[in-house]
Amino acid sequence: MRKDGSKHRDSGADQTPLIPEPQKMDPASDVAQASPSPSSPALSQGSDLASREVSAEARESAVKMRERTADMREFAAKVREAEASSRESASSAREKINADKEDLQNALEEHVTRLRDVNKRLVIANVNAQILTDQLQQAKTQMAHLAHHDYLTNLPNRIQLEDNLTQAIKFAKRHGTKLALLFMDLDRFKVVNDSLGHDIGDQLLQAVAQRLRTSVRDSDTVSRQGGDEFIVVLTDVGRLDELVTSVKKIHHIVTEPYVIAQHVLHIGASIGISLYPDDGADDETLLRHADAAMYAAKEGGRDNYAFFENAMNERAVARRQMEASLREAIARNEFVLHYQAQHDLKTGIITGAEALIRWRHPVDGLLYPAGFLPFAQECGAMLPIGRWVLRNACEQTRRWEDEGLTIDVIAVNLSAPEFESNDFLQYLLTVLHETGMAPHRLELELTESVLMRDCEATVQKLNTLRSLGVRVAVDDFGTGYSSLSYLKRFSIDTLKIDRSFVSDARSGIDEILVDAVITIGNRMQHQVIAEGIETAEQLEYLRAHQCTTGQGFHLGEPVNADDFTRMLKTHSQDQRRAPLI
Repeated sequence: MRKDGSKHRDSGADQTPLIPEPQKMDPASDVAQASPSPSSPALSQGSDLASREVSAEARESAVKMRERTADMREFAAKVREAEASSRESASSAREKINADKEDLQNALEEHVTRLRDVNKRLVIANVNAQILTDQLQQAKTQMAHLAHHDYLTNLPNRIQLEDNLTQAIKFAKRHGTKLALLFMDLDRFKVVNDSLGHDIGDQLLQAVAQRLRTSVRDSDTVSRQGGDEFIVVLTDVGRLDELVTSVKKIHHIVTEPYVIAQHVLHIGASIGISLYPDDGADDETLLRHADAAMYAAKEGGRDNYAFFENAMNERAVARRQMEASLREAIARNEFVLHYQAQHDLKTGIITGAEALIRWRHPVDGLLYPAGFLPFAQECGAMLPIGRWVLRNACEQTRRWEDEGLTIDVIAVNLSAPEFESNDFLQYLLTVLHETGMAPHRLELELTESVLMRDCEATVQKLNTLRSLGVRVAVDDFGTGYSSLSYLKRFSIDTLKIDRSFVSDARSGIDEILVDAVITIGNRMQHQVIAEGIETAEQLEYLRAHQCTTGQGFHLGEPVNADDFTRMLKTHSQDQRRAPLI
């Protein structure tokens, strides 16, 4: 029994709140116990006493009940408070669970997003890796292609040509057939490249390559060797006349006019041909012999073709030696200028001089222009040689001026590469400035063919020269276009009659031509100079036909600068005469 009177509950009993139950009292039994018998007075007093005790006990019990009730209410309040706290805790727990669930959901979504982003990046990385792999493979393929093909024309280069030619020779040997190797060099390409610029030159080379592709079979090879040189390998050739027909066809296709950037361009092609097995059994020999035949075609007048002959080997060796020596001649100071006096044909006074280049060859001695300038043109040395002549002629003329030996004019021949170079005028101004040469004492001689190659550019340059005071002469007049329209259009000071007309001036048509040139020059107020006066008869004829100025061996041979200086010193300005016999 507990103190509160309740029995101990078994642990397996219902866990009901331990609230003491109020004891129920039976009023009748209490009264019966407390009330004395009414028949006795003593009992009546005792009864009152008992009644009071009962009332006191009742009140005490009521107080206890009220206390128990208060306790029960307090306990119930605590229970309710506990229940409220429990509900609050449950609510907080639910909120925490919900918050945790939301955080978990957010974390999960963020993780999923990150996974998606990582997966996306992985996919992109894989794609990029594949692209890079493809690009690398493409670059390797392109590099392999470039290693075997010309970057400008996309034709096979030397490396690929050697392989193709070797295979073609093996095929011809196995099947007992012949092949032809054509070595082609473009004539006048350098003029186009120098005058119109490398961009036009590159476009011209591309156009030539395209024409060559269309002119041969798929089994043949077209290759660019570099510069303006091309190789064509014709396999399984038949009879010689059929080969000639094919070569003529290729030559015709290549030399047809080109229209590039509104320019109509005319070029030629010199072709050398070697045959397998007749002219060589390997690619190196065939190339060397075709190259020799190509130069033979150039020497024969250019813009033509030639088959290899054994005698060409010796000429090819000599030519290569000459070209190698030419490139070193300027550095070794092997060139020298000679000067030929120009005379007033009436008074005999020396009015000017023409600067003429000579080469003091270490083995062959003194060489004249005809013996080396053609090689200089072929190997691209005309520009540096011509500029050397211009500068040295101006320097020498200024030295004469400083010595009081002034002549009216010094004439310098100008080649096509010089006149058509992009920096021609700038270089000329630089030479005049650095040498102190008076512009009006310089006369530049150009041939008709050079003047007529690009008329618009020529007009502009000649006008600039005129504004500077530099004189311009047409050299070898009568051997080129001889068009009266260009004489009117171009700013020209002097006409030089070619020596071929002067030598036969007393006979037939040449007499008429010389007389016409002199008449035209005089009426257009151009100075007329006759070249190649070699006899007294020629001199008298020219005098009689009003030719004002002349030069030639009869009047005086070209001499070096020292001899020409002595010539000028020997005679005073008024007596500077040649023996006009």
